[in-house]
Amino acid sequence: MNTLTIKAPAKINLFLKVTGKRRDGYHELSTLMCRVGLYDRIVLCLDQPCITVRCPHPSVPEGEQNLAFKAAAAFFETLGITHGVGISIDKRIPVGAGLGGGSSDAAAVLTALNNHYGTPLTQEVLMRLALTVGADVPFFIFGKTALVTGIGEKLRPVAGMPRLWAVLVYPRFEISTAWVYKHLNLQLTKCEENYNVSWFLEDLSRFKDLLFNDLEQVSTGAFPEIQTLKRALIQGGAAGALMCGSGSAVFGLFETRRQAVRGLEGLKRRFACWDMFLADLLLP
Repeated sequence: MNTLTIKAPAKINLFLKVTGKRRDGYHELSTLMCRVGLYDRIVLCLDQPCITVRCPHPSVPEGEQNLAFKAAAAFFETLGITHGVGISIDKRIPVGAGLGGGSSDAAAVLTALNNHYGTPLTQEVLMRLALTVGADVPFFIFGKTALVTGIGEKLRPVAGMPRLWAVLVYPRFEISTAWVYKHLNLQLTKCEENYNVSWFLEDLSRFKDLLFNDLEQVSTGAFPEIQTLKRALIQGGAAGALMCGSGSAVFGLFETRRQAVRGLEGLKRRFACWDMFLADLLLP
């Protein structure tokens, strides 16, 4: 059996600003996105008669609603390939946490299939195809820290980020991204299209003030635990803390691995009911 094992990393948003809402219902964003070293593990059984997805996590669909399934289907349809693929997902990135696990899985499948079939699609074409699967999927195809605007289709690489460590905390409940955007009050967002990326490259001590997420107005209102998570990370020594995407996970940034490990150990002693992960920022 021809199999391939791949990894799909999580992501965090170092800032996230909602800049408007389009007529088709999609929200436009300005966000600084970075991959982090927490991974789903995916096994592809290649050259199968059809597309199948297997994942033991109860919240992950195994049919056509799965983004990895959609990615494979889009790839085969684009190239007129009649083969399928068996996709087995070992879900290590928390689900419904704002860490982009589903989108990353889809991007990893697209990239792996493209490589398997001799790279018939350029990265630019693959990213356009990825956008039809999900708004965050092009970022994972891009594979770099990026300023992402529009609905996720405009990406500009950001170099010079300091090498940081993140402690990710998942409160063991899921938040629907669609629900968050449905309840978002655009009048309460700052709607600033240009958030100076250079600020994030200059001084780690400023991160506490620079980290910002417009979606927190919705998620923290319904789930006050998120503010508790942020406070706990700051008290544990993080230079700054922020909700991941639309939630429910929260990350704290540390300058060194040693500091991050110390903060993680302190959190584990205080809050055994939370899931916690240590991850480096994957740069550039």
